[in-house]
Amino acid sequence: MNEPIKLDGNLLTIEQVLEVAYQHTPVQLTPESLQKVERAANAVRDLLARGEIVYGVTTGFGAFKDRIISPDQVEKLQRNIIVSHSVGAGNLFDIPTTRAIMLIRANTLAHGHSGIRPTTLQFLLEMLNRGIHPCIPEKGSLGASGDLAPLAHMALVMIGEGEAYYKGELMPGREALRRVGLEPVTLAAKEGLALTNGTSVMCAVGALSVSRAERLSRTADVAGCLSLEALHGTTLAFDERIHALRPHPRQVECAAYLRSLLAGSQFTRKHDPTNVQDAYTLRCIPQVHGAVRDAIAYAHWVIQIELNAVTDNPLIFFDDDTGKVDIISGGNFHGEPIAIAMDYLGIALTELGNISERRIMRLTDGASNSHVLPPFLTRDGGLNSGFMITQYTAAALATENKILAHPASVDTIPTSANVEDHVSMGNTACLKARQILDNVEHILSIELMAAAQGIDFRREVHGQEATLGKGTAPVYNLIRSQAPFIAEDTVMYPYINAVKTLVQSGKLDEAVCEALRTLEIGC
Repeated sequence: MNEPIKLDGNLLTIEQVLEVAYQHTPVQLTPESLQKVERAANAVRDLLARGEIVYGVTTGFGAFKDRIISPDQVEKLQRNIIVSHSVGAGNLFDIPTTRAIMLIRANTLAHGHSGIRPTTLQFLLEMLNRGIHPCIPEKGSLGASGDLAPLAHMALVMIGEGEAYYKGELMPGREALRRVGLEPVTLAAKEGLALTNGTSVMCAVGALSVSRAERLSRTADVAGCLSLEALHGTTLAFDERIHALRPHPRQVECAAYLRSLLAGSQFTRKHDPTNVQDAYTLRCIPQVHGAVRDAIAYAHWVIQIELNAVTDNPLIFFDDDTGKVDIISGGNFHGEPIAIAMDYLGIALTELGNISERRIMRLTDGASNSHVLPPFLTRDGGLNSGFMITQYTAAALATENKILAHPASVDTIPTSANVEDHVSMGNTACLKARQILDNVEHILSIELMAAAQGIDFRREVHGQEATLGKGTAPVYNLIRSQAPFIAEDTVMYPYINAVKTLVQSGKLDEAVCEALRTLEIGC
């Protein structure tokens, strides 16, 4: 078991989110955060005692912000926000995403500006640590006033309602709590609002997607290089001097990485006066993949900030010198920063899929590759269709991505009687980017498999002992561990899926890094 991750609201990283999501690393609150949380809870209790009017504490929600709630109904109000807002739709989030949601929500509350009691916050972490995973539908959030519907489903289990998974079994929320010896929580003032009002769902989907995108970007570089070798392309376009004259940092980094991957390759061509340059899908990999790296880096930057942001409303502030307490309504729950970043990410990843699909076309079209490779990467063409339809699948996925790449963040539908009159659609942007990611993983898996097929045909001409690049050789070997040379038509989708599993597992990435590390070449 990994050492517990300490939450204080300020230092959570994307890497730690991955640990908790996938490895079930336990989580604890720091003593300092517990003190801050206690102070804010006491402030809420004091304002209630004074009879102050505070949104969501002694008023209704949304368009009911002017309806005053009597002190004896405060607890019922907090329960009501959970039960009334649990109206999500669609598929359930998977367990890793659910765990990331719970973690990020807890980290937000650990700041001590939300008014939740330490016992209630500890209860959420107990659920996380003991493996109680609320059933949270993916859809229903507008990304303003936070991810209200999905987060309500998370909190529903805390009050003994809803459904949850425990040890792989679906059961009523109350039963899941009973299995681990927990009693449902009775929410106090502000707590229902604090649990539901924030960007934790879109932030969780964004964090897991950014990690996948970073890995996928490197996989795309490898796939492009393997295709270049299969197509007898040249590395001249990756010359350091070219990219120094257009010094976009990640274009320069990408070109350097490609040179490392292809170091020592005997499958690339030197200067050839009869063929001085390659098609754009090979020649412009640094420019296109480098721009994608920029979008991924921006999304990483936004998500990393959001992980440690306080995103509910209203917020509680303390003046340590005067002892004054202010409770201020604002709009940190608005998901616009994430919405734009994830739309940008989706657009960039769509381009990664577009250029990969075009390389698959070049691998399979004899006329496009100057007959370096046989049509559709097969012998006895006509009797065998070879890789013909793999390009169809890649084209279908690339086209779907173009539709999905339409930005969600430019849309808005006013809600709550036009009080909440501009929304971010941030969760929609995250879900779209995640679907694009999945499609691009599949497209790149097809390219890797097609490129390996092309390499085998090239070996027939240049000899079985011809060496691939230092970074592409281990990838070729891993592909061949899961998918054979396709000598004649066969059922191919299991092989494509096996290669996709390699892509998603990170094993390709690890193999490349190990190969480059032993040669003291940057990974």
